[in-house]
Amino acid sequence: MTSAQRLAALTCAGLVATTVAGCGSVTKAVTGSDPGGAIVMGTTSVTNVLDPAGAYDNGSWLLLHNTFQSLLKFPAGSSAPSPDAAQSCEFTGADATTYHCTLRSGLKFSNGHPLTAQDVVFSIERMKKIKDDNGPSSLLDSIKSVEAKGDTDVTFTLTQPDAVLPAKLASSAGAIVDHQVFPADKLLPNDKLVGSGPYKIDSLETMASDGGTKVPGKVTLVANDQFSGDEKLRNKKFTLRYFLKGSDLKAALDTGEVDLTDNSLDPGAGAQYLADQQAGKTAVQVADGDSSETRYLAFNTKDAVTGNPAVRQAVAQLLDRKVLARDVYARTVQPLYSVVPAGVAGHNTAFFDKYGDPDVAKAKQILTAAKVSLPVKLSLTWSRARAEGAEAAEMKKQLEASGLFQVTVTQEADWEKFKKGWKAGSYQAYTIGWTADYPDPDNFVAPLVVDGGAYHTGWNDPRISDKLLPESLKQVDRAAAGAVFAQMQNITAEGVPLIPIFQAKSFYAFRSNITGVESTVDTTGVFRFWEIGRSK
Repeated sequence: MTSAQRLAALTCAGLVATTVAGCGSVTKAVTGSDPGGAIVMGTTSVTNVLDPAGAYDNGSWLLLHNTFQSLLKFPAGSSAPSPDAAQSCEFTGADATTYHCTLRSGLKFSNGHPLTAQDVVFSIERMKKIKDDNGPSSLLDSIKSVEAKGDTDVTFTLTQPDAVLPAKLASSAGAIVDHQVFPADKLLPNDKLVGSGPYKIDSLETMASDGGTKVPGKVTLVANDQFSGDEKLRNKKFTLRYFLKGSDLKAALDTGEVDLTDNSLDPGAGAQYLADQQAGKTAVQVADGDSSETRYLAFNTKDAVTGNPAVRQAVAQLLDRKVLARDVYARTVQPLYSVVPAGVAGHNTAFFDKYGDPDVAKAKQILTAAKVSLPVKLSLTWSRARAEGAEAAEMKKQLEASGLFQVTVTQEADWEKFKKGWKAGSYQAYTIGWTADYPDPDNFVAPLVVDGGAYHTGWNDPRISDKLLPESLKQVDRAAAGAVFAQMQNITAEGVPLIPIFQAKSFYAFRSNITGVESTVDTTGVFRFWEIGRSK
């Protein structure tokens, strides 16, 4: 997503106590399976805020996609937004600075209140007014004003061309809230939320964080009888359970305490389930597919060592992604050779095209041509990784095996310190993950490589920031923007402010009597609870 706050939210599970013993809740402790026959999904993407104005992480958006409507949505398997609460939306004029939507008639929130254009205006203005430090308001920065005409017409006026506004509105940043329920200037408590999506919250149970703050532990949803959208529910009740550790989630799946998991199992566990399935064991099955979750090795380009492009290019020439994917991540990820992942329009293989397979001779030639003293002493810092320290250890091994680098690996376990460290330029090289807000190449290039990006690499190329990116934002036809994004990816591979490491595969594990998981695993990042059923 497009801010360092979003990156911090991705690891908020680390803020929660390692046990739920003694945790308080709305109605009862978070234990056991659901006695009411709900389909139960488990995740380790712990969150703390569910109000759309303050929610900007996987754990909250997983829920919001199913309980709120936006003007637009991402259909399964498609990166092109289509109408949701809107009947139609379009840019008017040729400069992509005015966007008009007509809402469907008869829309209602789960409390029976009508959903009108006034609620859309209120939701956008509220998001921008609250401007929560950990919320997604930055996605709406291009909106100058939004006006309603009658109950069904909404017009957005933008400060500059923004052809990806439809994709932003299709994310949970565009969730429409009830102006009669949500305060205009502050967040609403988690247990008071009202949306117009296919489900409504029936109950919410909490668990305690390290600091004593209560965060969602179990959220039970029931079918919203006021919902008038296109989605057909294959279940009437769906429960989302939050777990603190991947091992606890796996144990719950093995015992049937949960029916399915999202993509937050430990890599080895996902790979083992898949191997068992291929061997004919059917108690737990796996639906695997593409994901927009990516990981990068970022560089401080203002540092005396990593500020030299030759050093960064040499690392790019040596890094063996295939070995990392095979030996460290048990093939639960696939090598990534560009800042934009596969499955997203505009993706190319810029890094492979420039550097090819790992080659020590070529790396040495790059360094000697730049008169870099060998071996290069390089520090590599990491904080969180699905494979823990094995990832950085393998990178160190590969670089040092060339004889061209001496690598010191350090873990900064405190995420807040890690975030402050990269902002302050305290690290030379550091690994970090990224998950997209919406499936458009803009959501990788703009936040990662322009003006230092969310990683604060210090790198900027005017060809991208001043010319190509603004040009891409005028392209309402996103397929037509592919050539421009190819140029930006090629420039990034040349400058190497960061190196793409891998793109995660989605490994959704589920009990054998659960159906529909395969139909909702795709690069949109939207998991559709309504697609999930239970066979007899």
